[in-house]
Amino acid sequence: MTTTNKLRRRNTLLFLSFVLPAAIYMVLMVIFPIFYNIAISFKNVDLMNFARGGSEFVGLQVYKDIFEDPILGTSLKNTLVFTFWCLLFQFPIGFAIAMLFSRSFPGAPALRGINFIPWMIPMVAVAGIFKYMFNADIGIINRLLTSLHIISEPIQWLAYGDTAMASVVVANIWKGVPFNMILLATALTTLPEDVYEAAIIDGASPVQRFFRITVPLLKPAMLSVLTLGFIYTFKVFDLIYVMTGGGPGASTEVLSSLAYRFSFTEYNFSEGAAVANVLFVLLMIVGLFYIHLVNKEDRERSGK
Repeated sequence: MTTTNKLRRRNTLLFLSFVLPAAIYMVLMVIFPIFYNIAISFKNVDLMNFARGGSEFVGLQVYKDIFEDPILGTSLKNTLVFTFWCLLFQFPIGFAIAMLFSRSFPGAPALRGINFIPWMIPMVAVAGIFKYMFNADIGIINRLLTSLHIISEPIQWLAYGDTAMASVVVANIWKGVPFNMILLATALTTLPEDVYEAAIIDGASPVQRFFRITVPLLKPAMLSVLTLGFIYTFKVFDLIYVMTGGGPGASTEVLSSLAYRFSFTEYNFSEGAAVANVLFVLLMIVGLFYIHLVNKEDRERSGK
C-alpha cells in the first residue's frame, strides 16, 4: 500500500512538472493580459494618470466614445474588405496548388516544400519586401509593368487609398497561400482511394469526382482552413503597420492598427483596450460559430 501511494504521488508530481509551466505561462501571458485589457477599458487611462498610478472608473463611456468615432467604422470596414479579398484569392489558389501536388510527378515533394517557404518568413520581413517592391521609384512592380507596357509611368502604390489596400492584400495573399496549400494537401492524402476507384469504374468524369467526392469529403478541412485563415487575416497588424501604417489617411487602418495607434501613438490606453476588446469579441463569435458548425457536422455524421 505504501509503495502504491509513493508511486501515485510520484506520478502526480511528474504530471504537475509538465502541466504547471504551461499553466503558469497561460495565466501570465494570456489570461491575465485579457482580463487586464478588459479592466482598463472601463477606466480613463492615459499617459498622465498611468504614470501616476491612478485612473478613474468611467464604465461604458470609453466604448460609447469609440463607437461614436467614425474611425472605428472605417477600420472595421477596412478589416472586413481586407479579409474578404485575401480569402477570396488565397484559398482557391492554395486549393489549386494542393490539388496539383496531390498528384505524383517528379519533384513534387521538393516543390511542395519550396512553396511553403513564404509561410515560414516572418510577416515583418514580408511586409518590408513588398513595401520595397511597391516603391514608386525603385520597386520591381513598376519596373515590370513599365517594361511590359502595361503602364506608361510609375504608380504611387502606397500613396493612394485603393492601391495601398490592393498592395497589402497582394502581400498577405502571397504569405497566406502556402498555409492553405499545406493544410489542404495534407487533408487530400487522407481521402480513401477506393471511393475514387469505384467512381472511375462507374464512369464518373474528373469534374464529377471533384465536386461529388473531393469537395464533400474535404468539407471539414476546408471549414477549418477558412476559419483559421479568417482569424489570422482579420487580426493582422504587422503587415499593415510596416507597409502603410494604416494610411494614407485611414484607408488601410484596421482594428488591430487602430488599437495600436490609440494605445502607443496617442497614449489613450483605454480606447486602445476597448478597440482590442471589440476585435476579441468579433473573433470569439467567429470561433463559436466554427465550433457550432463542427458539432453540427459531427451530429449529422453520427445520425443524431
